[in-house]
Amino acid sequence: MINNMSAIVQNLKVLMIKYPVVRGMVSYSCIWPTSSLIQQTIEGKTWDNYDWWRVLRFSLYGGFFVAPTLYGWIKVSSAMWPQTTLGTALTKAAVETISYTPAAMTCFYFIMSLLELKTIGEAAAEVGKKFWPTFKIGGIVWPIVATVNFYFIPERNRVPFISVCSLIWTCFLAYMKHLQHHQIDEEGNFPLISQ
Repeated sequence: MINNMSAIVQNLKVLMIKYPVVRGMVSYSCIWPTSSLIQQTIEGKTWDNYDWWRVLRFSLYGGFFVAPTLYGWIKVSSAMWPQTTLGTALTKAAVETISYTPAAMTCFYFIMSLLELKTIGEAAAEVGKKFWPTFKIGGIVWPIVATVNFYFIPERNRVPFISVCSLIWTCFLAYMKHLQHHQIDEEGNFPLISQ
């Protein structure tokens, strides 16, 4: 039994080294549901009443959508700007902020709504209501994180680095996802503590 477990762990290590996207998928499959649990704990839930389906949705979305798309973006941006200078890091961060980030936020609200079995219309309405308030915060946070990632972190570790940084960000996304439409005003403001 112990030899079988050791072999499984060894094969998993080889797989994650050979295929870095798998390393990102494993990271995001753990970090995203952890963020959901943290957000639910802040919300006042406990082990007895956590929404485990919400946790599962975060795990599926983080592991099977976010990690591969982020990995793809990092590969494309590294091919377009292979240098590791502060100038290229700033360029990548700027391009990410105006291209990848809006697409990622839109997909988050839309796909997570579909995973909740909402209609396409309901998913689109949620994107419409929550995109701008989320993007305003993301536009401050992610250019800094992206610059650090592209300048200081080796390419093979960029997805895991971002996954660790995204733990706090995903707690915020979980909070925003949990807000009801009526809790976001016409100017796109939202309460810091859910009622």
